[in-house]
Amino acid sequence: MTRLSVNINKIATLRNARGGNIPDVLKAAIDCERFGAQGITVHPRPDERHIRYQDAREIRPVVKTEFNIEGYPSTKFVSQVITLYQQVILKISNISPSCTNRIIFFHQPGG
Repeated sequence: MTRLSVNINKIATLRNARGGNIPDVLKAAIDCERFGAQGITVHPRPDERHIRYQDAREIRPVVKTEFNIEGYPSTKFVSQVITLYQQVILKISNISPSCTNRIIFFHQPGG
């Protein structure tokens, strides 16, 4: 069971606000694993103001632990995730009426 999965959305938010590629989201994902994280989590939004879909495509091949993608189950989101994975574990949560539905994809290494 994964004990620590680091959400790197805020790193992407800083990068996007600054322009360019600093801080580097890909390097952050690699470093988080190197420092002991057992998973990386991203939550791409439709407006891509945090993690972008391109980031997820670049991060996916380098993550050696669990890679979680969370997001609103729009057609674009689901199609992007399906292109990243052949097999996923799917969890749809609706915590309360005031929360939006979320779809969460978990990928275990070797799966």
